[in-house]
Amino acid sequence: MLLKNKQDGALIEIQDTITLINPFESQVKGCIQEGQEEQNLEKFAKNMLIFPSGENLPRCWVESNG
Repeated sequence: MLLKNKQDGALIEIQDTITLINPFESQVKGCIQEGQEEQNLEKFAKNMLIFPSGENLPRCWVESNG
């Protein structure tokens, strides 16, 4: 799944969608999509990610209190 970083607009390929939809996890692993070579796996704060269309992630993915 591709998401976008709110700060710089970089596309990030999310490696673990189970962690992404788990509201008790604040970070998710992914790779920045940049250039021709595969980038290193990094952790990204879910509150800094949006869908490529500009929409925010669903609250049930980021807020554990409902």
